[in-house]
Amino acid sequence: MNQGKAIIFSAPSGAGKTTIVRHLMGITDLRLAFSVSATTRAMRDYEKNGVDYYFISADEFLQRARTGEFIEWEEVYSGQYYGTLKSEIERIWDRGEHVIFDLDVVGGLNLKKILGDQALAVFVKPPSIEELDKRLNARSTETTEKIAQRIAKAHHEMEFEPRFDVVVVNDDLPTALIDAESCVRNFLGIQ
Repeated sequence: MNQGKAIIFSAPSGAGKTTIVRHLMGITDLRLAFSVSATTRAMRDYEKNGVDYYFISADEFLQRARTGEFIEWEEVYSGQYYGTLKSEIERIWDRGEHVIFDLDVVGGLNLKKILGDQALAVFVKPPSIEELDKRLNARSTETTEKIAQRIAKAHHEMEFEPRFDVVVVNDDLPTALIDAESCVRNFLGIQ
């Protein structure tokens, strides 16, 4: 693969990583391009294939994993696979841009291990599990059972915080956006 920089944002579901990533992508001098992950989960009404995720079947996903097309992948929830295609990273680096990722905690750490110093791993920390629960319920996109599953997973994911390069606490969104931009600028050497 070409040598470029990678910015990895990871967090428990509902912590605000996607909001932060979208904000950073709007800052043109950072030259960030989003790495679209592949998943086997069902597409939500507001999502677009190839923009939010590449939505593929479990069979196709596992076949592509066997042929080495993913730089990292995992079964995030039972029967739901997520992964980063090597071709996505190459596409972005070939354009002279930096790749930005919105990944779950384990996927983010796996990618950081593979990319090493050419990647910055940022953990977006919610102010509390209770606030996370409120945010997930406010989305109104999932069942109570699914939210409970995500909250249980969040308790576990919070234990990984010390393994990240940087932690951005998202208890006040404008402050979190400033903090995230500052750490990305510092890593990329852009002032």
